[in-house]
Amino acid sequence: MTVTGQLELVAFDAPDIQRVASFYAELAGWKTVREVPEWITLRAADGQEVAFQLAPDHVAPHWPGQESPQQFHLDLQVDGIEEWALRAVGLGATRLGGGESWVTLTDPAGHPFDLCQKDGAQGVELFAVTIDTGDPAGLARFYAGLLGMEVTYDGSEGSMIAGGGKSVMFQRVEGYTRPQWPDPAHPQQAHLDINVADLDTGQARAVELGATRLKQGAANYRVFTDPDGHPFCLTL
Repeated sequence: MTVTGQLELVAFDAPDIQRVASFYAELAGWKTVREVPEWITLRAADGQEVAFQLAPDHVAPHWPGQESPQQFHLDLQVDGIEEWALRAVGLGATRLGGGESWVTLTDPAGHPFDLCQKDGAQGVELFAVTIDTGDPAGLARFYAGLLGMEVTYDGSEGSMIAGGGKSVMFQRVEGYTRPQWPDPAHPQQAHLDINVADLDTGQARAVELGATRLKQGAANYRVFTDPDGHPFCLTL
């Protein structure tokens, strides 16, 4: 499989990036590796990174439902979901619901995330970034082709790709509502940053697979939408 880009990180929009970054740093023990006025990047113990991008007009999602959809969420694995859920609430999370093996909460910026039971988990482990979609199999093939990752699961409820120690899940949502970035009425909520060696080559491959280039960008990055409307960046 041709590797066009490498998944760098997922970046969540927030009106107060200090607050939401501090929440995940305290909950998961992730370390700050980049901090500039409009951006903070945290790194997990296994090297995966999650960033928070300043969005002063950010409108928090209202999960569940598609009027103000979540678009993205993090699946975090812990040993003892109730104990970790209590800790998260104490740090500023809001509990929404759950099941026998998971608890769904929102972070201080309103983004949902799941605490999933994993016996023997060491603290908080980032299992996957999960993206809402009306076509899990199709979106999995798109990102697998762009990132050189493998489709490791494909079922009625969703699909997953993995490679390089990272996993991305695609969750089927009935009546899925596409983001229309940069329209604040239909916000992106989050986006993926994908590293490429050459922007022209990366763009050609992304468009071939079904991406659409947007006008936004700069000399060292370009902005696209995937086939289901989620923005992502190709970066040098």
